[in-house]
Amino acid sequence: MNAQASLTVAELLAQPAADYMNPTQQEFFRQLLHRERSELMQRIEEQMLSLREAEPHSDVADIGSAQEQQQWQLRLLEREKKLLDKIDQALERLARGEYGWCTATGEAIGLPRLLLRPTASLCIEAKERQEQREKHQRQA
Repeated sequence: MNAQASLTVAELLAQPAADYMNPTQQEFFRQLLHRERSELMQRIEEQMLSLREAEPHSDVADIGSAQEQQQWQLRLLEREKKLLDKIDQALERLARGEYGWCTATGEAIGLPRLLLRPTASLCIEAKERQEQREKHQRQA
């Protein structure tokens, strides 16, 4: 394991602003995204197995409850698939050297935001503008 692999969050945040998205930081986020992707794939596999192994019920109340549980699991799987897509997109941005930079403004997204949401592609200001536009569109 190299020095890049053992970088802690504290060490990451202690680096000078001028070092933003240097190779060490890129490696930190690459490993973080791969770890999150692996954990997500495990959860998806477990959910799929659970759906496949669901036992049929004969009681009407049990059938309704089982169907409700199945719908909840399917919604969860859909959300997890969307997150998987976002992780893959973030890894692609990393490979192109674009990770950590706002896709709307070109400004730095910032390490604290990326630690909270490693898949972020917009800086806070651009995300807020996007949410305002979406809010206005829903109201229209």
